[in-house]
Amino acid sequence: MVEAFMLIQTEVGRAEVVAKQLAGLPGVVSAEYVTGPYDVVTRIAADSQDELQRDVVGRVQQVAGITRTLTCPIAEVARP
Repeated sequence: MVEAFMLIQTEVGRAEVVAKQLAGLPGVVSAEYVTGPYDVVTRIAADSQDELQRDVVGRVQQVAGITRTLTCPIAEVARP
């Protein structure tokens, strides 16, 4: 399993709507709208890096209202 965080900028006033749309997409583990330089933060997952980039990131970037994304692959999950 490969996971990443996507930091997303949206059109003004669209963060909540975009987050709700993203939450229903296959491969999206979570989606929250936040404050700061990015409007939405999602956690995404797939079986391979190729599938993550091709399918999940591709689906996310097609959502109306998104203006820019930054994908941050998770190198290692810290466990207590």
